[in-house]
Amino acid sequence: QVRLVESGGGLVQAGGSLRLSCAASGFIFSIKTMYWYRQAPGKQRELVATATSEGSTNYAESVKGRFTISRDNAKNTVYLQMNSLKPEDTAVYYCAVRRGADYYWGQGTQVTVSS
Repeated sequence: QVRLVESGGGLVQAGGSLRLSCAASGFIFSIKTMYWYRQAPGKQRELVATATSEGSTNYAESVKGRFTISRDNAKNTVYLQMNSLKPEDTAVYYCAVRRGADYYWGQGTQVTVSS
């Protein structure tokens, strides 16, 4: 079955950096687009970054120039490098994959940015 396990979250001061990882299993990772989403308290889950199987990437306007999504198909892992973090980046971050009409999610990792 599909399994996604995020790690790398934590508490960081504004301006700092974190690198999130998402280890995937249960599907052919190399052919799937991978997503990073986040959900802040009281807000809807929002798409942060996308990495296609061909290597194309896309970002939410709010993180462009600060976040970088990458993937290692040999390790079945997708990463999110987050630099110049802001308090408004505080959220639970989730990786996701879509199979047909369904999205599969990890358990999430908390990122807290203090001012």
